[in-house]
Amino acid sequence: MIAQMIGTVCGVGHLRPAPGTWGSLAALPLAWALHQLAGFPGLAVATLAIFAAGWWATARMTAGSDDHDPSEIVVDEVAGQWIALAPLSYAAWDRGIEVLAMWPGWIAAFVLFRLFDIWKPWLVGMADRRGDALGVMLDDVIAGVFAAIGVLALAALAHGVIMT
Repeated sequence: MIAQMIGTVCGVGHLRPAPGTWGSLAALPLAWALHQLAGFPGLAVATLAIFAAGWWATARMTAGSDDHDPSEIVVDEVAGQWIALAPLSYAAWDRGIEVLAMWPGWIAAFVLFRLFDIWKPWLVGMADRRGDALGVMLDDVIAGVFAAIGVLALAALAHGVIMT
């Protein structure tokens, strides 16, 4: 029961179509709330916690099954989406500005994370092919890292080149 609640993010993973996208969308207001409550450090700690809980829940939910990554498991999308949003949370926390003021970055983080999660290039695909609970979590973590790098690159472009 607890594994199901964690793995499906309180049932979000049962939404159709595209449960992974629904999981990523659910991650957005959760990230905002965590940032409001505890800033970047809170989001960072929560990301580590959701990764660990998600790994455990995924292992429990897939034990004895041939399907190592059922579509209803979306906790991995939450962890990956939070990683994609981390540069925005850090910048807002460090500079003392409202995190939603960087709304274009939120859109970029969402779109880039979904792109890398669906496309599964290079390390993302390698992690996904592990075929175990850790691989389920890691492919989204790596997709989140790629998206975070993309967010930083787009911010540098927007603030360093376009805005000058």
